[in-house]
Amino acid sequence: MKTKLVLAGKSKTQIVQLTASAMDNKELPPLESGAMCYMMSKQQYLSDHDMSWHPHLMFFVSGEAAKSWGADLPGSPIMAANDPEERVTIFLLLVGKWSNGMPVSPPVH
Repeated sequence: MKTKLVLAGKSKTQIVQLTASAMDNKELPPLESGAMCYMMSKQQYLSDHDMSWHPHLMFFVSGEAAKSWGADLPGSPIMAANDPEERVTIFLLLVGKWSNGMPVSPPVH
């Protein structure tokens, strides 16, 4: 849906409003349990600000769920990012090797 709205020339504000409305009206399916992705390539694109980062796995959970995973606690390997526009918590877990098998430097602790 977002891709179609972007290609239609909608503004970020319009995209946020239209996707929120679609979620409220159940026009978009709910996030499925076990939704995840991985960013393990050295050529990953995280954002304009952080072009690439560490190799990592991302797990998506509906709502604000950081506490239920123990994310961001001292010593926890799990980081969390809440995305209120998407109504999802994104959990990030760093891994020690890139997709080509090369170790991360410095090592992930």
